[in-house]
Amino acid sequence: MSSFNTAQHALWLDPVQSLAAPEHAQLALAGLSVHRLHTLEDIQKQLTDADWLVVRLDGSLERLQAVMALQVQANLPVPVICRVDRQHFSLAVQAMRMGAHHVIAADEWTVPAWQAALHKPEQKNQTAAPAAHPPAPQRSVVYVDPVSRHLLALAQRVAKAQVTALIEGPTGAGKEVLARVLHESSNRARGPFVGLNCAALPEQLIDDMLFGHEKGAFTGAHKEFKGLFEQAQGGTLFLDEIGEMPMHLQAKLLRVLQERQLTRLGAERPVSVDVRVVAATNKDLRQAIVTREFREDLYFRISTFKLRVPALRDRPGDILPLVAQLLARHAKEESFTVSAQAQSMLLSYSWPGNVRELENVVQRAVVLCTDAQIDAIHLMFDDAQYYGSPPKPDLLVAPEAPAVESGFAQNANSVYETPAAPFTSKPHDKTALVCEDEFRALFQGPPSPGTVGHLQTAVKSNEHQLIMAAIQGTESRIEAARQLGISPRTLRYKLAKLKGNELPSMALAR
Repeated sequence: MSSFNTAQHALWLDPVQSLAAPEHAQLALAGLSVHRLHTLEDIQKQLTDADWLVVRLDGSLERLQAVMALQVQANLPVPVICRVDRQHFSLAVQAMRMGAHHVIAADEWTVPAWQAALHKPEQKNQTAAPAAHPPAPQRSVVYVDPVSRHLLALAQRVAKAQVTALIEGPTGAGKEVLARVLHESSNRARGPFVGLNCAALPEQLIDDMLFGHEKGAFTGAHKEFKGLFEQAQGGTLFLDEIGEMPMHLQAKLLRVLQERQLTRLGAERPVSVDVRVVAATNKDLRQAIVTREFREDLYFRISTFKLRVPALRDRPGDILPLVAQLLARHAKEESFTVSAQAQSMLLSYSWPGNVRELENVVQRAVVLCTDAQIDAIHLMFDDAQYYGSPPKPDLLVAPEAPAVESGFAQNANSVYETPAAPFTSKPHDKTALVCEDEFRALFQGPPSPGTVGHLQTAVKSNEHQLIMAAIQGTESRIEAARQLGISPRTLRYKLAKLKGNELPSMALAR
């Protein structure tokens, strides 16, 4: 990442620490000219001449709130960089949610880190030219693992090109999320995003849904209907599970993609369409070509650029940030804490159902948890035989983040939520979880294996988990007892004891 040609002026508010000469030199190399202040009144006087505000947060958000209020009062939206101590993870996240442009560790002085923090779409006091496309996507996405970061950076480059894209990946891995990233990162972002699951509708209905019909074209056609191609005019048409599309519709789709024109059923004149097509599949289309289930010419038409979304087990760095996002979505009114043992179980599970299964597990935990403290006992996996095991060593070490192009760093608008053990989810209106390399150093990373505890306590905890898993995975208590190798009477006795220990009522009611 190259340095800036001209120095940018920053108002520096840090009552805790003074700036030494080496630190001044590093900031100058990063392209920042610093003017140190001591009070909020000093900021108010010099706000008009500032390109940046750099604010030290020392345990609370009061200083940031005061700075934001000053900007509103003066109607001068100067971007704010917050310097936060590394142990204050939750403070960094909240600062980004309040509107901070960037968060950087209070003891971070490397030039690349500060250059990344200083990136913004346009400089203050410049006349903005009409944007070729809107800013980066604002939707809630999680691309934290190095594999995911590479995929996101590649997708954002593909989005700028006028090419069709084919997204491959297993069911539930997040193909539609990536399709929306392609749309929202392109110059079509102001246009509509229209989606169709080709496996969810009957053959005749897909034809009508895609291409539309004229009034009177068939019995029941009381008015004209614009198909999804026309509805997506100027935007993106997402065709999910395209491998399930009938062969005769594949030929019709190929013609539309080649000629950029379609003819509604019952119409005499063709209609021009300006639509970008993004297709997705969980099938091997090359094998489908061999078995004559998919047209080879259509395959090459839709796969100008192929992107593959890996299974969740192949991007473990996304798991805990996804949990934080899902807790914020499904428990908006309450702040949940996830214990270190629960995090270890989440990391060590294989996730055959990918992100969809993870969402199910999080929702079950929210229901089962009675005190906003999610522990291992509240995690009910779809695989009833899974009772948790220590996570693999490679899952507990965050890999080095690969370098990505500067445009990716500019597009990120929030912070990688890597929870410490335990971590707490906060209720909020909207979260955008897009990874930034510079934030990784702020956080403590995934949990380490738990320390050895009392043997009786460990045995009792494991017994609780076994009983809950057996009840969850069977139709009756008799079957659960048989699976556990005990009598139904013994199971009733143990359930009574667990009830006295406040086992979640959902398990006891079965």
